[in-house]
Amino acid sequence: MALKDFLPFLFGLTMTIVLSAAARAESVSLVGFGDSLMAGYQLPPEDAFPTRLEKALKGKGIDVTIANAGVSGDTTSGGLARIDWSVPEGTDGVILELGANDALRGIPPEETRKNLEAMIVRLKKRGIAVLLAGMMAPPNMGPDYGERFNAIYPELAKEHDTVFYPFFLDGVVTEAGLKLEDGMHPNGEGIAVMVDRFLPTAETFIRTLQEGE
Repeated sequence: MALKDFLPFLFGLTMTIVLSAAARAESVSLVGFGDSLMAGYQLPPEDAFPTRLEKALKGKGIDVTIANAGVSGDTTSGGLARIDWSVPEGTDGVILELGANDALRGIPPEETRKNLEAMIVRLKKRGIAVLLAGMMAPPNMGPDYGERFNAIYPELAKEHDTVFYPFFLDGVVTEAGLKLEDGMHPNGEGIAVMVDRFLPTAETFIRTLQEGE
């Protein structure tokens, strides 16, 4: 190849590599870390919350991947035990959704708070941002337990300056038609409602990640 022909080829190849690297740099890698509500209990994989949220964000032109690190039945103590190896290096942010099983088991809210805080601290030490998804105690746990439990999430979000979504099951928890027969977990339609309501907060979270680069 003559030099006059090679130089344009070399320039074009270099630009392709540069643009490809830039595109990769702009891609955001998230992990949905939680329990059965995140894992997609009794739902096909394509209906799980992380998958549906990723699809919705991509529909808005946002280059993002969301790995599903939900484990059905997980408590905050279980999450703390696996947080280091379940969230790989290179992750930009974590959607942290845990605590529902703590409340169902009557675990002291102080223990739940301690575990959630430890997870937030560990992630931030690794340079991984956190979007904290709040949970509320079921009414049958009583007003004292509910007051102590429900305060955990807004307080932690404020203290650790995390993006915060007040209630992960917003729009679903009181709607029987949006839940499975167990009356607890969202069905496919319920996940759609959750994603629609969660989407603006997810966009804010991603924007903070991109602005921090």
